[in-house]
Amino acid sequence: MDVGARLKVVRGRFALSQRELAKRAGMTNATVSLIEQNRVSPSISSLKKLLEGFPMSLAEFFTFEQEMAVPSYIFPASTQPNLGNASVQMHLVGSGVTERKIGLLREQYQPGADTGSEMLQHEGQECGVLVSGHMELTIDGQVHLLQAGDGYYFPSNLPHRFRNIGAGAAEVISANTPSSF
Repeated sequence: MDVGARLKVVRGRFALSQRELAKRAGMTNATVSLIEQNRVSPSISSLKKLLEGFPMSLAEFFTFEQEMAVPSYIFPASTQPNLGNASVQMHLVGSGVTERKIGLLREQYQPGADTGSEMLQHEGQECGVLVSGHMELTIDGQVHLLQAGDGYYFPSNLPHRFRNIGAGAAEVISANTPSSF
């Protein structure tokens, strides 16, 4: 998915200039411009910060203007938008669902990939299971090493970060509530 082009379309629909969006998000106009030109790929936390300027969730951003004629309860892998990037893919299960209460992600981390230098924090609770690979999960300053089959559950207002410490790709199935995507 072309994040830059999508951001430009959404910004246009909200009738915001790059300068106004940058001001609302606490970023520079140059950063917004570089993202829209796909010269810079925003981190998840940077994209969430930008979307707060509309305001809009990640799920709304990636499903903007999608219309579903008939409610769907099955979401094939090909229809799950990637909310991440090439090294950390976060596929949202159930895109297009209105009044989302749970955020369910199928996450894939390439070797050495992480959720970013900034610790994540958001309202609610988060849980998941490492399906394959080896991950380092830092929660509120405590570092935990996970292997396939290990699970986690924590208040997501605590600063946290995920990092693949294995030689191969790692896959996580995670959920959070209230949905922050």
